[in-house]
Amino acid sequence: MTQKRHPQTLAIRGGKAQTEYLEHNQALFLTSSFMWESAEHAEALFAKKVKGFTYTRTANPTIAAFEERISALEGAERSVATSTGMSAIQAAFFTFLKAGDHVVSSRNLFGTTAGFINGVVTKFGIEVTLVSQTDLSEWQAAVKENTKLFFLETPSNPLGEVADLRALSEMAHAVGALLVVDNSLMSPVGQQPLALGADISVQSATKAIDGHGRVMGGVLSGSEELMGQVAVYCNSCGLAMSPFNAWNLLSGVETLSVRMEKQFANALQVAQWLQTHAQVKAVYYAGLPEHPQADLVAKQQNGGGIVIGFEVENQEKAWSVINRAELFSRTANLGDVRSTITHPWTTTHGRMSPEDKLAANIRPGLVRLSVGLEYADDLIADLQRALA
Repeated sequence: MTQKRHPQTLAIRGGKAQTEYLEHNQALFLTSSFMWESAEHAEALFAKKVKGFTYTRTANPTIAAFEERISALEGAERSVATSTGMSAIQAAFFTFLKAGDHVVSSRNLFGTTAGFINGVVTKFGIEVTLVSQTDLSEWQAAVKENTKLFFLETPSNPLGEVADLRALSEMAHAVGALLVVDNSLMSPVGQQPLALGADISVQSATKAIDGHGRVMGGVLSGSEELMGQVAVYCNSCGLAMSPFNAWNLLSGVETLSVRMEKQFANALQVAQWLQTHAQVKAVYYAGLPEHPQADLVAKQQNGGGIVIGFEVENQEKAWSVINRAELFSRTANLGDVRSTITHPWTTTHGRMSPEDKLAANIRPGLVRLSVGLEYADDLIADLQRALA
């Protein structure tokens, strides 16, 4: 590109690896390895004296195109694609942490992420302190001399709690720690953590970036310095994204902006209707004007997101709503063009202890929705029937 383009344009036109055949769509380089012209050429490639590709675990033109487009949307110098969202989180932790280091993390996390931090990270001699998503004084009080990393997802899954990223970045940097933000629930078009001071934005590309429930993937974005270290870790541990998945995810990136704009609008309409229903005890959605951090949402998000949590009387009622829904897909995935419904207490957060779930405000009567692209009134009618 000869002039600066808007990220939405770069999401469609940026990063394309063009071959001599002048294909219009990004080519799929479905190969495990690449040849070199001579032994001298091979030495130059492996020594990184020249640009090129040697082995798909290290780099691949299709994956590189995906990484470049995500960088354009995140405002990042570089991005590194991985096999899944969880492998991206793993890379964010283990690239930069060692035994004896300390992490401050929000306790309001996706269940598998919480399980990874509490059950895997701590096994390697890394200390973790869990704090409130929104209480900055808890974050400050948790800091130690060996604190190396702050971690959170905002908005949180599924309660939509929003953290002040600028304040947390200043706090982390004051003690020499990195701020890592899981951006899966907003996607790069809904929020840019790096512009708000975060060092690394990490997300599950399986969610909104794909948007069609087809393939898995993860991606980390940040400075060239940090992502260079991440790339070495991912290469050493075999966390590479599949070229086929990258090829699918590229088509997701191309429609991400228009999908998110409509899905955010649908989610707000559904959330506002849920607020009026007599059997709904509480609605958790970051886009509501009544959200406790509405001012902060307006400053750092381009909308409320796609995930809604709402609470009914008990687990029996929650299951009844889920079982009676006809239009919502009963699945734990989110970010799809198809709306989904699930019961966090027994699915996404099911492996957490009851005490940990309650500490994170996950209760048996909570239902989680991911709002898709269906006609909003049809989604509301389906929920009305399910709640009857």
